[in-house]
Amino acid sequence: MRRPSLLLLGCLLASAGLRSAQASAADCPGNPDALGTSRTIVVDPTEHPRIGTMQYNETLPLNDHEVVLTFDDGPLPAHTNPILDILAAQCVKATFFMVGRMAQVYPQDVRRVYDAGHSIGTHSQNHPFRFGDLPPERMTAEIEDAITNVGNALGDPTKVSPFFRIPGLRRANAVETYLGSRGIMTWSADFPADDWRHITSAQVVHYALSRLEAKGKGILLLHDIQARTQAALPVILRELKARGYRIVHVVAATPAQPKTVTDPAQWIPHWMHGAVARAKGPAPGFTFGAVENPARGPRSVRSVWLAQRAPRARASTIAVLMPAKGRFQINRDIGAMRRPGPTPKTAAHRPLPGSWPVTAGDMTFRPLTGPVKTGSRTDQPATPSVR
Repeated sequence: MRRPSLLLLGCLLASAGLRSAQASAADCPGNPDALGTSRTIVVDPTEHPRIGTMQYNETLPLNDHEVVLTFDDGPLPAHTNPILDILAAQCVKATFFMVGRMAQVYPQDVRRVYDAGHSIGTHSQNHPFRFGDLPPERMTAEIEDAITNVGNALGDPTKVSPFFRIPGLRRANAVETYLGSRGIMTWSADFPADDWRHITSAQVVHYALSRLEAKGKGILLLHDIQARTQAALPVILRELKARGYRIVHVVAATPAQPKTVTDPAQWIPHWMHGAVARAKGPAPGFTFGAVENPARGPRSVRSVWLAQRAPRARASTIAVLMPAKGRFQINRDIGAMRRPGPTPKTAAHRPLPGSWPVTAGDMTFRPLTGPVKTGSRTDQPATPSVR
């Protein structure tokens, strides 16, 4: 009798989760077909102080086809606010890791993120790129000043989630130890979309979806200060819906809101089983903001950097295969709209407003067949040395 009972319980839980996801999407005002937010996980940072398999052996206890969206470096009104509108249209909740200096300049936008129901963590005061190499007093000041200034912008320090993402993912034992002593959860990610690099919005979509498909679930790292991210996000959300993925929101436990009960094994995803515990920093070439003047490194990384400066790479598009009709949908990149380019010579290339269909064989766009090697650690071979 025990096995049928467990099977029945599993079926009931699965059907309840499905009904919850359907109800969340159906309750989205003005958009009954919205992606929605399927559930909320309440976490205790003291029990799981470090998450994200790009650097650690634990990640959030997600089920298959569940995704957590995160955005770094904001707020920047020109892009953060449109991104908030895009998320609101789909009733999707995310986690924003804000820079303290940005919060000081745009406090009203910090409040708008919070009022929209998103979680707000911090990302240092000034976003120094080599965060792990800072002197201890500077590192502490970067962490504490960011928390203070984001809290000031919100008018209540308790509204700041005890979540911190290290700038550039430049981890160090001293950083993690200090954050742990403060009861702050260190967030890495499970895969990035490389949207901080000078790539097209189509590539941002491709990296996000292909890396998610490779793992089946996880934490996606994006940036709400980039035009290419703003342009790519509607496509990413639409594709998540079409591919059966569900959005999960993450909040910190409080006395009034206890943690979600989980099993320790749920925090170790399938791709980490059997790994030897050890911390790791970003892979060679994985440096936020280093694209403008890269040091001479491996040929593949430098070749990509040079290719990204080719004129044809500056006119980016979003292109997604439309399975029903076998056609591509092309939308102009918001970032590209700000850059002058050559005058289109044919009607097919005119900058028409909105979007227009283009057949796959007319050479207007060639779909990406695999991730370009950009130096992010997702491009590196798997290694048994993780933490």
